[in-house]
Amino acid sequence: MSLAEFIRQESLILLDGAMGTQLAAAGLEMGGQNCVSHPDAVLAIHKEYAAVGCQILTTNTLTMNRINIETHGIGVDVREVNLAGARLAKSAATGGQYVLGDLSSTGQMLEPYGDYSESRLYDVFREQATYLFEGGVDGFIVETMLDLREALCAVGGCKAVAPLPVIASLSFQTAENGGRTMMGNSAKEIAVALADAGVAALGANCGELDPGETAAVVAVMRKCVDLPVIAQPNAGKPRLVGDRTIFDTSPDEFGKGIAQCLDAGVRLVGGCRIGRRTCRLRRREV
Repeated sequence: MSLAEFIRQESLILLDGAMGTQLAAAGLEMGGQNCVSHPDAVLAIHKEYAAVGCQILTTNTLTMNRINIETHGIGVDVREVNLAGARLAKSAATGGQYVLGDLSSTGQMLEPYGDYSESRLYDVFREQATYLFEGGVDGFIVETMLDLREALCAVGGCKAVAPLPVIASLSFQTAENGGRTMMGNSAKEIAVALADAGVAALGANCGELDPGETAAVVAVMRKCVDLPVIAQPNAGKPRLVGDRTIFDTSPDEFGKGIAQCLDAGVRLVGGCRIGRRTCRLRRREV
């Protein structure tokens, strides 16, 4: 069964949780560069998510686009790191599990607020999607986006590369007033625009919301479009302790928030700043 068919037919799909926080727990710097520098560590995390029952794994390539790599001086080759990320996740997937190639923000602002045009971002995302497709992914996920325009550039770039399903998810600053991103995009506006762009599923992840607030945002999106909705909240609101950002919601509380997301009509659930223990609990509850 193709991933597109799986998304259309399944009433509930369990995605994986965070990669970066698990790399940090292993004493490594967070980021996709680990696909090249520490592939065994990345593979081990993928395998543990697969072992606890996640049906879809996500490549460790979140910001491995050319603009982000070059502007942040990450020092990896764009093609090498995305191919490695795709192949590591694919090698961890067992029978019936799928892999999404992960794309996210360039970290730069679009015109007129910044120096980058939509056509430039489209080309950068298309390049990254090309290498992920070459690595064998079953579909793409555009996630943790703050700007709807940038998200649409990424969706378009993915769809130009291959006839694979594209999931798109934005990060919200607030659940009030219909949900708003940092750039002021509303949940309704986002849902309608992404549906028009031809995504296979859409929703919310990460951001400044706890799981219950994420449920409120995705409920708005669910009412706007006839598409599967995804929710991948953090384990609570981010809290700065010293120089560390902490997400300290317990697995029990996180599970209650995921239940609220399911009540809101979500069909794909996962986590952002969470770990494998939370995935195990959530698997039992849903």
